[in-house]
Amino acid sequence: MSTAEEAFAAALVAEHAAVFGYGLVGARLDNSTLALATQAELAHRARRDVLVARLTERGAKAPAAEPAYSLPEPVTDLAGALKLAIGIEERTAAVWRAALLSTDGDDRRVAVDALTDCAVRATRLRRAASITPATVPFPGRLG
Repeated sequence: MSTAEEAFAAALVAEHAAVFGYGLVGARLDNSTLALATQAELAHRARRDVLVARLTERGAKAPAAEPAYSLPEPVTDLAGALKLAIGIEERTAAVWRAALLSTDGDDRRVAVDALTDCAVRATRLRRAASITPATVPFPGRLG
């Protein structure tokens, strides 16, 4: 497996986890934030499917989704759901940011687009949660 394929495999693992996480978030959101989460889940599903196709086309093994993922903390209310959704976007952005180092050409474009999408979604979610600042200087950079 090439380094680009390894980066895409890592991104696929993150996208699987994102889809799982958004499945839990929706039950705790209100009408105004549910649309954000629904769009985010659909975007992560689409990105996941693209990654599976790219890896398969290259003869690389596409990691399967886990049956379940552990959460950083229980999601019991709207604030917790938004916190989890923001964390999903931040962690997924970090994986895509790391993919930039081992990709080029069209593969890098895929990584840049995914990183940008995660950053925009995280900003929208921070705004919905009334977190300021809503943006971060270097999306995908944790800590």
